[in-house]
Amino acid sequence: MRRIYLDHAATTPLDPEVLDAMLPYLRDHFGNPSSVHSFGQRARGAIDEARARVASLVGARDSEIVFTGSGTEADNLAIVGALQAGAATEAARTDLVTSTIEHHAVLNTARGLDRSKHHVALAKVSDAGVVDLHALDAAITAATALVSVMFANNETGVLQPLSDVVRLARSKGALIHTDAVQGLGKVRLDVVSLDVDLMTVSAHKIHGPKGAGALYVRSGTRMTALIRGGSQERNRRAGTENVAGIVGLGKAAELAQARMVQDTRRIEGLRNRLETALIEGIPGRVTRNGSEANRIATTGSLSFKGVSGEDLLIALDLAGIAVSTGAACAAGSPEPSHVLKAMGLPRERVNGSLRFSLGRSTTADEIDHTVEAVTLAVDQLRARP
Repeated sequence: MRRIYLDHAATTPLDPEVLDAMLPYLRDHFGNPSSVHSFGQRARGAIDEARARVASLVGARDSEIVFTGSGTEADNLAIVGALQAGAATEAARTDLVTSTIEHHAVLNTARGLDRSKHHVALAKVSDAGVVDLHALDAAITAATALVSVMFANNETGVLQPLSDVVRLARSKGALIHTDAVQGLGKVRLDVVSLDVDLMTVSAHKIHGPKGAGALYVRSGTRMTALIRGGSQERNRRAGTENVAGIVGLGKAAELAQARMVQDTRRIEGLRNRLETALIEGIPGRVTRNGSEANRIATTGSLSFKGVSGEDLLIALDLAGIAVSTGAACAAGSPEPSHVLKAMGLPRERVNGSLRFSLGRSTTADEIDHTVEAVTLAVDQLRARP
């Protein structure tokens, strides 16, 4: 059976060049990067090179990149580390402000905070999936240590008004963190222009390996370590480094920087082709979720009237096409998408939604085949008694 993968927002296939870069550090160069001898220094050099590549992709200094085991760990480190450091200052800033459409790595970290020590405020969003700046402004107070708003939503692809978010946070003296996992490699990210203090990225969303992520920490930003032990990562993340994974992240960052403009232009055309064909081919029954213009090129969320998104996903999987009903981290959850619910969409529309996310390997022929398969599956599901 022909297989078509349209779930790149969940994870991307490992690029062959990334695998080639990683293999020597899985087979031959096994040294501990903290060791002084030549085995260790070879590993240390590989980490340093990867750090420079990630820094270059986001416009940071090498010393501002902290390697982690995932984007989720980087989000945890940013939030908990910033809040603990803020609480230790004379001003005793202890609170967190974020939005209702954040990734679970942010929302569940917020839910896990000790509420006797940290107040958490969730700003609402519009029906287009954009954070409400008036609500955000009202939530930020003199006690706010950190404002965390994602760069691009993982379900709808909608870009958030980060420059305005930064302005509001700065006006009240709060630090700003953004989860840029979905934006990395798709939109130019420059931490200096964005003026953020903390930014999360992940390898497996840009054709790198799973189990490798990074947190940008602006020079001078106070942050308490989440994992304690040795002095790795300048005392910001203890533990012997995953050398092969870090090398893979570095190579994936280098490839993303070289290919981003070309890839984005081509993928956006294919995404628009898919959406237009489905909206016009199933008239009156397909609705786009979220802002049409202000989003990353790879992702689209569509709602199919009168059809269960879960049933449609299964039908497409049986036809060889992989899509998603929402975030991969929520797979198996009986609850509908928290992002679409936060946007205020009717329950039927939320339950009838699918996320299509394209990538570097997606072809026009695959898009056309998918349109045919979705149209057929919708007709068949609607015909059920």
